[in-house]
Amino acid sequence: MTNEKLPLSVGASPGQRVFAAIVGVLFTAIGAAFVLLPMLADGLLRRITGFGDPLPSYEDARDLPPGMLPPDLSGSPSAGLGPGRLVGLCGIPFALLGLYLVLRVLRTAAWLEGTRAHVRGVLGTRAVDLAAAEVTAGAVGYRAGDEAVVRVPTLVARDPGTGRRVTIPLRGMGLATLPPHELRALADAITAGRPTGGRHDEAHALAGRLRTMAGNPLGG
Repeated sequence: MTNEKLPLSVGASPGQRVFAAIVGVLFTAIGAAFVLLPMLADGLLRRITGFGDPLPSYEDARDLPPGMLPPDLSGSPSAGLGPGRLVGLCGIPFALLGLYLVLRVLRTAAWLEGTRAHVRGVLGTRAVDLAAAEVTAGAVGYRAGDEAVVRVPTLVARDPGTGRRVTIPLRGMGLATLPPHELRALADAITAGRPTGGRHDEAHALAGRLRTMAGNPLGG
């Protein structure tokens, strides 16, 4: 067992990454434009919506009661927030969604360093020592078409001390399973220095199934 970094073939395929990145950038650009354009054209939008031209200075409105001052001169915190800018705020969710798509596609990754499994998501990276973790088999579903939902087997590892958990899909990018050498590396990390018997039996059994998958990658 070496401490050399071994990337795992999880996440989207290169083609899926490109497609999702393009969609994410488009959503971000549309959302940003929706927010910025009303701000840049606020004067025009206020005329269209009936607000008219503001008074040029407070001297022109010094005889008016405070409640009748135009928004630009009232000193209110919302004085500069016209209706056009309020409409523009609707673009923020689109910009955030696009940014999330880009980050999720480009950042999602997993790798092994010795017996430690690292899984990187949108906001951060989690690491669990597979040799000491509670490991179980799981599954996640994702939509592969208009109707079909594909179930992908996963390896779930939980640190018994901290409760930190990582989930590693056992399906590679466009593959039926992870490559055989990656499955064997996961199995070796699980069993490295792990006692036999008792609560560790399930971990050894899971490692055995990983080695079986590695020996029969096509499922034939």
